[in-house]
Amino acid sequence: MALADWKMRVNSGQGLGFILSASVPAFLVYFCMYAFRKPFAVGIFDDVQDFAISYKVVLVLAQLLGYASSKFIGIKVISELTAAHRPWMIIALVLFAELALLGFALVPPPYNFVLLFFNGLPLGMIWGLVFSYLEGRRTTELLAAILSASFILASGVTKAIGKFIMLEFAVSQYWMPFLTGALFLVPLFFSVWWLNQVALPTAEDIRARHVREPMTSADRRRLLYGTWPGLLAIVVMYFFLTAFRDYRDNFAADIFNEIGLSGNFRIFAETEFWVAVISLFIMASFILIRNNLRAVQTVIGIMALAMLLLAGSTYFYRAAILTDPFWWIVLVGLGAYIAYIPVGSMLFERLVASLQYKSNAGFLIYIADAMGYVGSILVMLYQTFFYQGDSILEFFIQFSYLTAIIGFVGLGFAYFYFTRLIPK
Repeated sequence: MALADWKMRVNSGQGLGFILSASVPAFLVYFCMYAFRKPFAVGIFDDVQDFAISYKVVLVLAQLLGYASSKFIGIKVISELTAAHRPWMIIALVLFAELALLGFALVPPPYNFVLLFFNGLPLGMIWGLVFSYLEGRRTTELLAAILSASFILASGVTKAIGKFIMLEFAVSQYWMPFLTGALFLVPLFFSVWWLNQVALPTAEDIRARHVREPMTSADRRRLLYGTWPGLLAIVVMYFFLTAFRDYRDNFAADIFNEIGLSGNFRIFAETEFWVAVISLFIMASFILIRNNLRAVQTVIGIMALAMLLLAGSTYFYRAAILTDPFWWIVLVGLGAYIAYIPVGSMLFERLVASLQYKSNAGFLIYIADAMGYVGSILVMLYQTFFYQGDSILEFFIQFSYLTAIIGFVGLGFAYFYFTRLIPK
């Protein structure tokens, strides 16, 4: 194919050329962001005894508070975002997070926990900035699936890199997060430049998926008033699911220790590889569904089945039917991520396309995300101060059952609500 023909297909939003030119830099930007957020979680931080609770719990809570605050700020910022500000915001926010990690290394514990709040504060808006390049297109499901695979893989890979730096170079757990982030700065700058070359949605995209526009406060109220029962059901489900996913992510090292999978830094990446591959295949398949109502119904139905997988795999592990803890972790992650990924991408993408409000998917995503991370914080506080057991693994198992039950019920309500609301 001639270069001119390839460029024409890329700009038309069709074919492999456009898909690669949009999804690869989006994947890379978000993958790099995780190097500034997650590597600290492989540290144990048992050298600090200044608090009534584990210092690692203090650090996780500090970062979560910053990240959740960012999601609430993003409800307004991301919904009103214009294209010209996107690349500079991404770079500035990540650099701020890296400076906070430098402070985390320089300020002695226990006072450095405050720096993790400022590390999380800017990073919560990166997803909305990246996804705004991809929404409103006929290929958004495929693009979003590839983007979503980034945070599944990145969480494990960046933590594995952090663990490797600590083990092989005798770097302290306080300097390791900053050094891991520094390795990803140049790839991040290049990926942001590349992502900013993505063409705008075409006329065909707009006809199929509705125009995506910056929203005013009146636009936001109009959308919420018209759809609140179904949105509330999704948000409640996501409240528990985000908390569960984040707990699994933050305490993976501790869970691996309890099930006998410690001592191998590769395990963080190996468990997430299969989750990413299978989730990517399922999510990408939604591009084949052109009818927006049918797509919404199918997405919600598969999310509900994922809740059954979450509960079922945990039951089989506890009953010693599933005897390999590695595959239990994989199946639990698969159930969580198959339900989690669509809320931040294709579910709200198709709802916006179906409902025809003046809106963008970023607004709904950030409402769900904000409440989801409130859930993460509250679960951390409950587990720390009120949970009577002393096993992180046992708490994780009980939490998997609760998440699956609430998620299945909430998704069932949302399915019937939006089936009646969306025009056939």
